[in-house]
Amino acid sequence: MNIVIFGAGGRAGRQVVAEAIRRGHTVTAVVRDPSRHRDLPPEARVEAGDVTDEATVARLAAGHEAAISAAVDLSGDPHDFFTTSTRALTEGLRKAGVRRLTVVGLAPVLPGPSGTPLMDEPGYPNAYRPFYLAHAAGLDLLRTSPLPWTYAAPAGDFDHDGTPVGRYRVAEHGDADDRITYADFALGLLDEMENGGGGGEVSFGGA
Repeated sequence: MNIVIFGAGGRAGRQVVAEAIRRGHTVTAVVRDPSRHRDLPPEARVEAGDVTDEATVARLAAGHEAAISAAVDLSGDPHDFFTTSTRALTEGLRKAGVRRLTVVGLAPVLPGPSGTPLMDEPGYPNAYRPFYLAHAAGLDLLRTSPLPWTYAAPAGDFDHDGTPVGRYRVAEHGDADDRITYADFALGLLDEMENGGGGGEVSFGGA
């Protein structure tokens, strides 16, 4: 499968690129500045691109069967970034004829044990609530898109320094204490995409 991956230089994006290549997919890895990501796998075609620009998304996605976005920008207003990038992705991919989008998301915006967003559960740490709300705004836009999409998030958070175990579980709901490595998360994300994508919201937990 030909896959274009936006945000390929980040911690999640790198693992998704590596796993996609390991599975034999043809990968276009999109980053803001290729000169800063010379260590991406040589099998990937690395391209410069802005995920918030619809025309750029359409140009880079042309000829691909699926798209993945692990893009984030911490240098500006996160609400602007996630809403603008969601619009650019859904419209740009539509124009390019790509029929499958998977977005790397955050657990706090998905349902917790009570069914309300995890970030609204009693006692949930909310030091980064503006960032969570920005992600939620992007997800709200994604929900209105006719493009088949999946919003994939860790059930709790990423285990930044953990050792991958080579497996994952599909979580019934968010769990603030759950941790999963980026590599194991990539397994779930690629499985979901290969199984057709368009599954809406899904959480992957550590196994």
